[in-house]
Amino acid sequence: MIHSMQAAIITGPGQAGLTEIPIPDPGSGDLLIRVEGCGVCPSNLPLWQGRPWFTYPAPPGNPGHEGWGTVEATGHGVKGFAEGDRVTFLSSQAYAEYDLVPAEAAVKLPSSLDGKAFPGEPVGCAVNVFRRSQIRADQTVAVIGAGFLGIIFTALAAAQGANVVAITRRRASLDLAKKYGAAESVTLDDHQGIIDRLNKITGGKGCDRVIEATGHQWPLDLAGELVGERGTLVIAGYHQDGPRQVNLQQWNWKGIDVINAHERDRKVYLEGIREGIRAAESGLFRLDDLVTHDFSLRELDKAYAAITERPEGFIKGIIRM
Repeated sequence: MIHSMQAAIITGPGQAGLTEIPIPDPGSGDLLIRVEGCGVCPSNLPLWQGRPWFTYPAPPGNPGHEGWGTVEATGHGVKGFAEGDRVTFLSSQAYAEYDLVPAEAAVKLPSSLDGKAFPGEPVGCAVNVFRRSQIRADQTVAVIGAGFLGIIFTALAAAQGANVVAITRRRASLDLAKKYGAAESVTLDDHQGIIDRLNKITGGKGCDRVIEATGHQWPLDLAGELVGERGTLVIAGYHQDGPRQVNLQQWNWKGIDVINAHERDRKVYLEGIREGIRAAESGLFRLDDLVTHDFSLRELDKAYAAITERPEGFIKGIIRM
């Protein structure tokens, strides 16, 4: 019997290693999951880069929260799951060979996705942003930031019949957005040039919906410029590197709605994951297109470097066990 496992551990800003810890026993209502992989999320860059409020070393396996794998064992009272089931799950310590999660925090993966990476948490996030945005077929929707979330959102909005304009820095991401239904693609470079282009596309009315999916100040400023009167600005980017300034006079004058599309209710998150699974099964998007970079458990530093530098072609990096 194997009683210990390896887990990645962030030992300090920009420093990571491996540690060996006991494999936990599942308690009542728990699943012990043999982790196949875990997505690497940009929201965790502050812990990696270092902030005064963090302490090190971080707990083993943290902050991995985009895991999927196979049920290794079930705790007492677990219903609906069995050993061998393939699942995606919500946790915060999935940079490890095994993870222990409540059964109510896991979702089964269908056999149609066998052998494929499926970081369910960010998929569910993208689906829930789409749901909160209330997209209709007659709308012009600008998506600023064509990363993992932005591409899935583009696919869902285009399938709804919306006229999607993808705005991002990298050519490969724009090409992928076009593949998934974007009617227009615009390079995120010149502030006034982008405004002029969108005014031309919308006949000067502005966009019905603008999705800001970068988490940075300038795209947030741009989003306020692009949204039309009585339109909706959806903040999907995770703004975490300090306070933001907004042109509130502009927002007031336009009478726009502003939605912070981040969910904290686990049930809502899991429903988003289930909807995302159905969308992937139907072919609305392919994770093979979106998961572009693989790293081993001992290469967590390289994974965070890729998120920071975002080389051409980068959409999503994952850790494979």
